[in-house]
Amino acid sequence: MSFYIGREASKLWKRICAETTTEVNLLAENWKYLLAGLVCQYIHGLAARGVHYLHRPGPTLQDVGFFLLPELGQDKAYISETLFAMIFISFVLWTFHPFILKNRKIYTVLIWCRVLAFLVASQVLRIITFYSTQLPGPNYHCREGSKLATLPRPDTVLEVLLINFPRGVVYGCGDLIFSSHMIFTLVFVLTYQKYGTRRSIKQLGWLLAVVQSLLIVASRKHYTVDVVVAWYTVNLVVFFIDKKLPELPDRSIAAATLLPLSTKDKDNRTKEENHKLLNGNSGDPADWRQRTQVNGKIMEDGNTLHADSAMNGA
Repeated sequence: MSFYIGREASKLWKRICAETTTEVNLLAENWKYLLAGLVCQYIHGLAARGVHYLHRPGPTLQDVGFFLLPELGQDKAYISETLFAMIFISFVLWTFHPFILKNRKIYTVLIWCRVLAFLVASQVLRIITFYSTQLPGPNYHCREGSKLATLPRPDTVLEVLLINFPRGVVYGCGDLIFSSHMIFTLVFVLTYQKYGTRRSIKQLGWLLAVVQSLLIVASRKHYTVDVVVAWYTVNLVVFFIDKKLPELPDRSIAAATLLPLSTKDKDNRTKEENHKLLNGNSGDPADWRQRTQVNGKIMEDGNTLHADSAMNGA
């Protein structure tokens, strides 16, 4: 038993090391895209912090979702955040599964480049939208009478740049249309829908996205319009950007073609190609047949004919 565990642990360690080498090479080529995506996440948080200074509390707007869904209450507002945290952590862990599992279809670096592209495009539209019109926040800390509903004028620029993380993110007001939670949720679900392998998890992902939408409205963190706009905007953004981005290589088909070959591999491949050319074989495995040269002509499968027999019509 201990021998089996040790052998499997050795295989796992080798797999992790090999995957780390592959991902480091990809990171060296794509680090600029990842860094740009992370910087845009900060800019999005900075924009949400800035609109809080403009927020003015007022009466909660009439909303069909508020009419249909009972209010969870301030003491149960954590439910939607807990579900979102579960979705977020589950997706992050899935993107790193190539380091552990044998059956892998994606590259961690490349999938995050794609995800960040979807997030940034959606967040740019979100920033434009919530700065265009500031609605009175329906959340409990954004209502009239709450000390957190408005922010005092900042004393220094540094106070704005630090965005008071994470409190400033959790207790923000004014960044309503459209829901940031739904941007992340739908981008994650759509990404797994395309690159995931388990049908049951795909169905569960869509179910959780619907439940997340209902909980956001029931928690009064957003108006219904914020969630509805997120559903069709994010789907359209992912649809069009996905067509513009280069398709990810499928590791189950041709994993070795993504990264450059080592010098030894290149030499071996060159020798194989030269050997094929000397034998008159093409690169197609179906055409690897022994060929013999007779009178300046190449004959296949050893079916050689003498020149005099051919002249006599034999």
